[in-house]
Amino acid sequence: MTDITSDIGTAGGGTNGTPHPDAEGRDRTIGNPVSWAMQSLGRAGSHAAETVEEIRSDSAAHPEVRKITMEDLRAALTAGWSDFTAARSDAMFLVFIYPLIGVAMVSLGFRLEMIPLLFPMIMGFALIGPVAAIGLYEMSRRREAGEEMRWMAAFSVLRSPAFGPILLLGLYLGGLFVGWMLAAQFIYVLTLGPEMPESALALFTAALTTPMGWVMTIAGTLVGAGFALAALAVSIVSFPLLLDRPVGLPIAVSTSMEMLRKNRRLSLTWGAMVGSLLVVGSIPMFLGLVIVVPLLGHATWHLYRRAVV
Repeated sequence: MTDITSDIGTAGGGTNGTPHPDAEGRDRTIGNPVSWAMQSLGRAGSHAAETVEEIRSDSAAHPEVRKITMEDLRAALTAGWSDFTAARSDAMFLVFIYPLIGVAMVSLGFRLEMIPLLFPMIMGFALIGPVAAIGLYEMSRRREAGEEMRWMAAFSVLRSPAFGPILLLGLYLGGLFVGWMLAAQFIYVLTLGPEMPESALALFTAALTTPMGWVMTIAGTLVGAGFALAALAVSIVSFPLLLDRPVGLPIAVSTSMEMLRKNRRLSLTWGAMVGSLLVVGSIPMFLGLVIVVPLLGHATWHLYRRAVV
């Protein structure tokens, strides 16, 4: 409880609930959730305006991206596993909600006769995975800085100056996820639809044993890869960079795209690895995500630290 109080106290008041001066000498008190949400949305709106100015300006300094190797990928995974084992219970508790969301999505899919979208939904988790792991980046950042690595520390992101750009980038990835769902539905209707399959097994059989099923599988894979590449290009290092340095969203995204351009093979390998592990973690009723998401989240932070000077 001490950790929770201290974290909240940092956001808006002392640990005893009394106001304390902020950096400008003004008294601050703990606000209610509604006012906090409005303030957060206000910060996001302010950042959107700042983003326009940053795009117009040529004076912003871009971080340098260096060439990385397979050894860097292995080292990032090793360091990510070390972070996970250092705070296993905290990290698992932080991401326990994602298996529940996965099960709810599958249950909803069956109930609404959306069986053709079940597999795209599982694959689509890779598109929004960087947002899901934002708290894990913060935990790794704190451990690297020698600070306490508790799950409540992950929520300090909500008070970070980077919350606005993180929110905007998260909305972009959410839009990609919705676009992928619509594209997957369109591909199914053009190939095996528009009638719904009798069961998931019937859909799986048709996808692998009929000519139109093969068309659906190949087209869906190619289109899904395009969406995944769009997500990878803007997010491979942008979220950790926003947490780590006072840069704006355009610089974070352009640095991420530079990472993809400069380390094309390694970045694509990393993206394929992330997607594969998320699929594997989703198979046993999404329970594997309790381990896979923290591992990949912590590893992403260390990959960023190796790639961005």
